[in-house]
Amino acid sequence: MTRRTFQRAGEAERRKDLIAATLDSVSEHGLEGATVRDIAARAGVTGGLIRHYFSGKDEMIQTAYREMLAGMTGTAVDAMAEAGDDPRRRLHDFIVANVSPPIADPKALSLWAAFVGRVRSDEELARIHRENYLIFIGILQGLVDALLTACQHKPAFSEGRHLAVAINGLIDGLWLENSLASDLFDERRLSDIALDAVEALLGGLSLRDGTLEPSCGGG
Repeated sequence: MTRRTFQRAGEAERRKDLIAATLDSVSEHGLEGATVRDIAARAGVTGGLIRHYFSGKDEMIQTAYREMLAGMTGTAVDAMAEAGDDPRRRLHDFIVANVSPPIADPKALSLWAAFVGRVRSDEELARIHRENYLIFIGILQGLVDALLTACQHKPAFSEGRHLAVAINGLIDGLWLENSLASDLFDERRLSDIALDAVEALLGGLSLRDGTLEPSCGGG
């Protein structure tokens, strides 16, 4: 168990470190085992200091879940930085990031499993989950719509929202595969599977070859 040092830390940094300690505790012990005492010990602080930042364990758990989801989505968005305004490359990089480390890894899976088991019984966790889902789907739909518009391409399912939901389901499945059994696959195998499947959903539109003219690499 790693203890963090809070000396001379600012308010924002202290709160961030407490959230990180909460996630570490949940990853190792689950939601029930992640006690305030354990989180305080990991952070190297007293329970009294924790109460300065959070009203109790429930708020700590909710904040940690929000930060975890936002961090995963933010990592995928950051992965598109080098793609510039190229819609094909942006969608490609976003998909690959979501099925690859650090988004897909055993710790992320253990955290997801711990939190999602509580979503149906905790109104605030459910709200956080739904909010992040809608943000993620919105980003994905924007990427899909931008590519289809640039290519003047209409796959069988031409509605961007429909495609975004389908691609998200595909990403979720392969994220789970990589988090559970990455040792069974070559380094880029799952990324290639994801891209193959998305290209099929897009009606043969290539995400890896050619340019946006004249046919974006597809039909």
